[in-house]
Amino acid sequence: QVQLVEFGGGLVLAGGSLRLSCSNSGRTFSSDGVGWFRQAPGKEREFVAAMTLSGRTTFYGNSVKGRFTISRDDAKKTVYLQMNSLKPEDTAIYYCAADSDLTYGSMTSVGGYNYWGQGTQVTVSS
Repeated sequence: QVQLVEFGGGLVLAGGSLRLSCSNSGRTFSSDGVGWFRQAPGKEREFVAAMTLSGRTTFYGNSVKGRFTISRDDAKKTVYLQMNSLKPEDTAIYYCAADSDLTYGSMTSVGGYNYWGQGTQVTVSS
């Protein structure tokens, strides 16, 4: 069973950094691809970053490339999203997601994931 909980959201000034964590209180992540998505008020949920089961391949949304980094520690059953050079437009609720049946094509899609956390709010002020 996969039960995801995000930590680390908060209020930060533009240009600052935050690191989000996603812990799985159920089984290990080692058999899952993992991803981060975000949803701003009035907008659809948007892909942010993803990492394959092996950890060797990562994907990033165009708006966060070069600023955000996804990583994982399977021993700690935790996935991280390091967010640097934050902008006001990064303000959203951030969700982590996991699934054991992902393909390269589905890793960037909301519909590719069966397991989701409850989300953590990130607010970037200008």
